[in-house]
Amino acid sequence: MVERRSSTEIGDDELSADVVVIGSGMGGGTVARALAPSGVSVLIVERGDYLPREPQNWSPREVFLNTRYKNAERWYDAHTGIAFAPGVHYYVGGNTKVYGACLPRFRERDFEIIEHAEGSSPAWPIRYADIEPYYAQAERLLKVHGDDTADPTAPPRSSPYPYSPLAHEPAVERLAVAFEAQGVHPFHMPMGVDLSGTGTCIRCGTCDGFPCKLGAKSDAETSMVSPALEYPAVRLVPRTRVVRLETDDKGERLTAAVAQRDGRIVRIRGTHFVLAAGAVNSAALLLSSASDTHPRGLANSSDLVGRHYMTHNSTFLIGIDPRRRNDVTFQKTLGLNDWYFAAADNAKPLGNVQMLGKLQGAMVKPARRWVPMPLLENAMAHSIDLYLTTEDLPHHDNRVSVDADGRIKIARRPNNLSSHAELLRRMRHLLRKAGYPLVFSQTMGIETNSHMCGTAVMGNDPASSVIGPFGRTHDVRNLWITDSSGFPSSAALNPALTIAANALRVADLGGLSC
Repeated sequence: MVERRSSTEIGDDELSADVVVIGSGMGGGTVARALAPSGVSVLIVERGDYLPREPQNWSPREVFLNTRYKNAERWYDAHTGIAFAPGVHYYVGGNTKVYGACLPRFRERDFEIIEHAEGSSPAWPIRYADIEPYYAQAERLLKVHGDDTADPTAPPRSSPYPYSPLAHEPAVERLAVAFEAQGVHPFHMPMGVDLSGTGTCIRCGTCDGFPCKLGAKSDAETSMVSPALEYPAVRLVPRTRVVRLETDDKGERLTAAVAQRDGRIVRIRGTHFVLAAGAVNSAALLLSSASDTHPRGLANSSDLVGRHYMTHNSTFLIGIDPRRRNDVTFQKTLGLNDWYFAAADNAKPLGNVQMLGKLQGAMVKPARRWVPMPLLENAMAHSIDLYLTTEDLPHHDNRVSVDADGRIKIARRPNNLSSHAELLRRMRHLLRKAGYPLVFSQTMGIETNSHMCGTAVMGNDPASSVIGPFGRTHDVRNLWITDSSGFPSSAALNPALTIAANALRVADLGGLSC
């Protein structure tokens, strides 16, 4: 494992590089790793520090009840004015430090227009075939274990998964058999963990939602940033928050990123700049960088920066069989896509179903504070836990904005809810017939935004998009965006692998190494 190290220049008040990457999550970390062998100098700027590896990494109480690793500022609901703690983590590796490491590809049709019950999702300016080779590359870098032969929606592949699928433990295998008996097609979800011959993964029960104390989860730090730092031309500056982007007098090129570090201002100059701070923070930084030449915000001649904010309609679904304990450790191995697209028995797409990491009492307590902990622990010892996602459609008024005090505001009214309700109804029925008579659900609210996207949409026309097909902003010649901000649609699957694949594509074809 590469030693965690930072730039030797962190005491300087002015830094420079050929390519300045703002954000070290999946979008920024992957660009850095892709560019590292080219010899161009790369400076990764991360507002957070390294997340410590410590015993508390694996403590449900510390992680979920005491929110030990949630270090984001408060955001505000634009409709109510109420502050909330977003599901965002500022660390080297970004949100991937605590993600569930589920790494599916978007389907072929996800890149095309799809009609939904409450509207349509737009086509991307690229097609699945354009990104497929980079999906394969990303799967190798992220050590993805999978097998999609049973998935009726699986897209074509130029190469097999790098590693064999994670075997179901007995409780999950029983569920798979029970689902198959009802005529649906469960399959092995693709997972990014290091269970290779020399890997350190132990298939523990603290992967989904937890940091990995062993560095065995394929997060952006472990799989992208650390390998990039093996190259002498790549440097990392943590604890450095970029607050403004400055351009030349004509507003055509970035000249510097202005950042705050340890109470002082640091200016960061570069030939090329890559913005990958996450769909909300990337949009907020562009909006906060308004100037005479960019009065509505940097790269915002289309007035679309911050708009079309999407985050999946998501529900936790828990089935409980009081007669039988669930002794599973690593539960997140099964997926279900039978209703992902329209089919004979569903006129419109409904979404994806996958397992959650095994829930424990302390993980459920924040949503059920009135329930005594011993009762919650007993219930979770008998539960099987699923995660349902339905596509959220882009809407002009669902948006990110920044007020005069610099506070981030989120305006979101969920849509496509009738499809999500139908997916929930069907899964309740499946679970009960599978032997779980007690079924409970919890739908996620505005604060759960781990799959956010769409705030700097990709397209060919500068009037209706912020970035072009290769990630460069239409308005600023030397600024690229490689996080999920550019997604024209959210699909109904975890976005991390698509972020990584697109970042590899942009690094390869977007002109960053010139």
